[in-house]
Amino acid sequence: MADMVAGGDNADAGAARPGAQGVDETRPNRRKVREGTVVSDKMQATVVVAVVERVRHPRYGKTVQRTKRLYAQDAKEGAKVGDRVRIVETRPLSKLKRWRVTEIVERAR
Repeated sequence: MADMVAGGDNADAGAARPGAQGVDETRPNRRKVREGTVVSDKMQATVVVAVVERVRHPRYGKTVQRTKRLYAQDAKEGAKVGDRVRIVETRPLSKLKRWRVTEIVERAR
């Protein structure tokens, strides 16, 4: 027991894993993809997307809608209010923006 506390077995824990660098494998954690409706396009290169999530209530079992307003980067500024867009998770772009618009699924009428 004293040998394990001293770090006998964990001496190589800080060593790099073989094949961890330079390998172009498929990433284990894919980026999150959501689809929602643009509710605001008043900012420059940014849209606010309302994503509706349907979940079962834990106690009563009724299906409940939860809406999240996500700020997304729209570099082309092609999305307008009412459009259905697909957004993908990305690195933090600003204080609130963590998503990018990848495509406009359906235009508003």
